[in-house]
Formats: sequence, structure tokens, C-alpha cells
Amino acid sequence: MNAHEHARRRQQLMRQMGAGGIAILPAAPERRRNRDVDHSYRQHSDFLYLTGFPEPEAVAVLIPGRAQGEYLLFCRERDPEMETWHGRRAGLEGACADYGADDAFPIGDLDDILPGLLENTERVYASMGGDPAFDRRLLDWINTVRAKSRAGINAPVEFIDLDHLLHEMRLFKSPAELRLMRQAAAISCAAHVRAMRACRPGLSELDLEAELQYGFATGGARHPAYPSIVGGGANACILHYTENGSRLRRGDLVLIDAGAEVEGYAADITRTFPVGRRFNRAQRAIYQLVLEAQRAALEAVRPGNHWNAPHDAAVEVLASGLVGLGLLKGRPKQVIAKGTYRRFYMHRTGHWLGLDVHDVGDYKVGGEWRVLEPGMTLTIEPGLYLPAGAKGVGPRWADIGVRIEDDVLVTADGHEVLTEAAPKGIEEVEALRGG
Repeated sequence: MNAHEHARRRQQLMRQMGAGGIAILPAAPERRRNRDVDHSYRQHSDFLYLTGFPEPEAVAVLIPGRAQGEYLLFCRERDPEMETWHGRRAGLEGACADYGADDAFPIGDLDDILPGLLENTERVYASMGGDPAFDRRLLDWINTVRAKSRAGINAPVEFIDLDHLLHEMRLFKSPAELRLMRQAAAISCAAHVRAMRACRPGLSELDLEAELQYGFATGGARHPAYPSIVGGGANACILHYTENGSRLRRGDLVLIDAGAEVEGYAADITRTFPVGRRFNRAQRAIYQLVLEAQRAALEAVRPGNHWNAPHDAAVEVLASGLVGLGLLKGRPKQVIAKGTYRRFYMHRTGHWLGLDVHDVGDYKVGGEWRVLEPGMTLTIEPGLYLPAGAKGVGPRWADIGVRIEDDVLVTADGHEVLTEAAPKGIEEVEALRGG
């Protein structure tokens, strides 16, 4: 992502803020993994969206119309000794030259400088509640300004949730964002194909996770977008299974939910396939039903339809199929009205996708499901989960778990499936498995 894209976003946000506003965003803190080892650092998505700045210990400030510079960045200074141990820093010069800041200051000077920037502003835009320690610092700065009221200095009188403006912007993807999402999708599709080809009875789920990670890394993605789910047999019926430690057995299915991250942008793909060469009859029936539900949901992804239309379409197909297979009793409309299908399909059919794998953006506006518009990106992921011992699950259906998930862009005349390159048709999957 180039600096011009981030500058465009900042300008768009500041136009909405208007004169008299100030936005303050902290970078994500570093997180301790154990003792003196930190987790691999990932910048806060809002901060990344507006600045592209990848380092911790930073605060971005936007002040529309400020003559001395509208975009200020507080960050770490260059430090040869620390950089020898932990890697290069942008420093104050890099913050301006490489990341487009109008001016930059040492992060250690934040408490001295920030109150002055708040003086005589009217509105503070900030995301409150996510970082309580930073919230307290912000209130301290406000109180410092309030203490100067007798000198004729005014403190802000209005606090506005920055998320309301910023997350609406993030919901609609620019061409630059879509290039990164397509790249993440392509890398992820190739990794799924690699795992499908590598799978064989006796391997562990972790072996397939390793194939995925290798595919991500060699494709140019340093990190997965989320912990990979590799569930064989009964484990496929655990929605967020991440232990990935069991052996894969002939006759079982394996469900893989995994995606790469490219410059912060996530892919999110689920494919289900046999550990052996072919689906058995019961697995084929469930898989075909989920595939038909996904196709129906995809057809409902188009401008003018509301957010819940794909879910409604998927549920209609699944309910009818579950009744037809004898797994549920009653008429399909009754199954939907009573919600009994949730015994086997307990999650929604999708979510927004972008810098966060479960991306920001309202699903309802004014109490009504949001209308889909071009530029929105979402997942479509129906599934069925039939764990042994569940009511109505006989031996032939036991421990069949199937989910099929793709990443989808709403276009002007319909939709584009970004992850089409990952095979999902029964014949395609079996051909890849050597059947």
C-alpha cells in the first residue's frame, strides 16, 4: 500500500470531521507471550488503515485545517543500540519521509505536547473503551486543558466515537485494497490446494497446518490471518477447533478453515474434503447439500439485497435438505420458523472481511438489515455439523462436519468470488485427492 492511499483516507476522514475537530489514535501495544518474549507484533487495524505505520509506541493525531500540519505522528526515535537488538525503526525522519506525516515528535514527549494540541478544539474523535490505559491519559490531557480556562483557553466539549466514521470508510474497499485482498486470496487458494494434495491417512492435522503455512510463506504472506483450523473427523464439528493435533483417518472428512494475510488484509477460506480418495455416500449427501446452500447464498449477493438475504437463502436450502435426508422432521418452513435447523447449523452465513478477518462495519442500520453495495467484501460460509450422539444423528451421519467458505466482493452488477481458485465441486475435489 503506498503513502498516497493512506493520505487519501486521512483527507476523507478529516473532511467528515470538519474544522474544530481532532482525532487521536494510539498504535496497538505489544503483547507478552511468555516471560520476556512478545507475540509477533500486529498493528491495530484502524491505525494501519490511516497511517500504514507498522511500529508500536506510536500515536497519530489528525487536526483538520491546522496551519502547521494536519497529520502528526508521535513515535520512537532512532536508537542504534535498540535497533541492533530489535530491528530498524522509522524514527522521526522516516515518519515524515516514508509515512507522510506533516510533523513527527518523540513518543516520550506526548504528555507535554498533546494537551497543547487539544487547546481550543471543539470535538475529540477517539475510539473509547478498547484501551482503558490510553483512555485515562486522554482524560488527563483534557483536564490539563480545562485547568487553563481562566486564561481564556477552551477545552473540547464534545467526544465523538471515531469508529462511527472510520469503520464506515473501511467497509467500502478501494482498488488498492482489493489488489491486496485478491493477492491474499490467491496465496490462500494455492495453500489449500497444496494441503488437499498432501493429505493422506496417518498424517496429523498439524502436518496439514504446516503445508498451509509453507504455502502462505512461499507465496509472500508472512502470517496467517487467524489461527488455522484443521479438523479431521469429529473435530470438524467443532467450529473454532485449533488444537490441530489428531491423526487423520481413512474414511473421515477433514475441514480446513485458513487464510493468509497480506499487508494486513485477510483471506478466509474453508474447504472440506475426504482424508481418503472419495466421499462416501453419506458424506457426499451432506457435502452436496452445503454446496447447494452456498450457491444459493452467493446468488443473493448483489447490490440492493439486504445483508441477511444470503443467510436466508442458505437456510432455506439447508432446511429443505435436512428434512429430505430424514435428519429433521416436519416441513421446511416449520423447521425454519422454529429454528430447529440450528441443531446442525448454528452460525451465520458470513461476515465482513478486510483488515480484520471479522471486519468492521454495521450489519444493521436504523434497526434494518444493511443493503449490500458495490465495494463491500464478505464471506459466504454455510455448513452442517453432525457430531456423534447428537439428537437425530444416526451412525451413518456421525461426525460429518462440512463447511464451504469463499470471499466475495459486491460488484455493480452482482458479485465476484475472490477465492474461486480453491476447488469445491465434488468431482474437482476427488480429482485433486487422486480419486
